[in-house]
Amino acid sequence: MRRRTHAWRGGALVTAAVAASLAAGCTAGPGTVEEDGQAPRPKRSHSAAGSPGPVLAVKVDNVPAARPQTGLEAADVVYVEPVEGGLSRLMAVYATDLPPSVGPVRSARESDLELLRQFDRPTLAFSGAHRRLLPLIDEAPLRAEPPGQEEASDAYVRDDDRPAPHNLYLRPRRLQPSPAGADALTTGFRYGPAPEGGEAESSRTVRYPSASFTFTWSESRDRWLVSLDGAPARTADGGRLAPSTVVVQHVNVRESDFHDVRGSNSPYVESVGSGQAEVLRDGRAYGAAWKRGAAADGTSFTTEDGTPLDFAEGQVWVVFADTAKRP
Repeated sequence: MRRRTHAWRGGALVTAAVAASLAAGCTAGPGTVEEDGQAPRPKRSHSAAGSPGPVLAVKVDNVPAARPQTGLEAADVVYVEPVEGGLSRLMAVYATDLPPSVGPVRSARESDLELLRQFDRPTLAFSGAHRRLLPLIDEAPLRAEPPGQEEASDAYVRDDDRPAPHNLYLRPRRLQPSPAGADALTTGFRYGPAPEGGEAESSRTVRYPSASFTFTWSESRDRWLVSLDGAPARTADGGRLAPSTVVVQHVNVRESDFHDVRGSNSPYVESVGSGQAEVLRDGRAYGAAWKRGAAADGTSFTTEDGTPLDFAEGQVWVVFADTAKRP
């Protein structure tokens, strides 16, 4: 068994933007300015009648003040994304289950739009976005549901016991009454028996400049136990976050056209293209190649000989790591 570390270091970045102080214990209303000087989206149209239900994607806070998060254990896929200041944010995608609550909910980023193109008009729940990003969200083929929108008026609540902005929670069934179903989860992922080969792996750590993620194999649970910044990642009821499959996906991380209020650039994760990855399942690590030919496509993972690489049944975490910073 051995321990490996992959680092995402980036350039000289300052801390994330100062959050706006919002009234605790109330639902954000129209015109509310969220963190980073960001504003909620205006109302968007729904998917056409009779079309399959959409997946629900929720932007989830991941700074220490936001932990333990609520509802992550019910997600089908959790994407880990770099944001300003070397920090991270999560995108939790729900297709087969809708938990009672998810959060804390935070703001969207430009690269979220490309990542979400793989789904058919997904619902995106987020606390706000940069003002210049709002037109791009408006044009994207998704259903945007920030607080303050008419149909989301009772979907968001504040937790009086937490400080803003780390206290906004979504009640998913107020946005859609039932899960979309597994058929809506068009990620391109395949599930099945483990491939031949691989290397025994007890623990894998991925580092951003100001955040780290460690996945430790548990034989008793047949899962990877998650630690965030060196501490066990707990669910709201005290359990451990424990996906069946972890993907370390090496991607190009470039500067976007957006900055926070302190001038820090927002990283843009290029999720369309191809590159290398490591897939962790069943206590083993498999070298893989990933490919996503177009934004509307899912992402395929193959072994060195080109054979499709199946994931273990259950939750998947995908951690985006900068190819340029790969050791």
